[in-house]
Amino acid sequence: MKLGDYMKAINYTKESLMDSDDEFIEKEYMPFIVNRCLSYFPDTIMQVNEMNFHSNTDKKMQFDFLSGTIRKSKRFSPWMKEKLPENIETVKEYFGYSNRKAKEALEILKDEDIEKMKHKLSKGGIS
Repeated sequence: MKLGDYMKAINYTKESLMDSDDEFIEKEYMPFIVNRCLSYFPDTIMQVNEMNFHSNTDKKMQFDFLSGTIRKSKRFSPWMKEKLPENIETVKEYFGYSNRKAKEALEILKDEDIEKMKHKLSKGGIS
């Protein structure tokens, strides 16, 4: 099952997915991700907060709680993505750094250093 299937069942169809004989439906359910998706909406934040307090609860019980307490509605929000600094890809490729390390490196690098890196990483071709 996909995340969208769980979200659709909680928000709109109210289908009891966890009552199936398929054991993988419960194993694939990711409470943290579902809670994060639902936390963007003012009418579901209280239920999500309650599930965060009881995160050690069985997955089926968490799903049933959310499905039973959240009003039927079509909810959609784009996943919030972190905005990366402008030259981070150059630093990552040049040094082989992760995003976190590249951000730290960008804080101490000068514009001239980044231009030198871009020149060294230049692959050539027709301009």
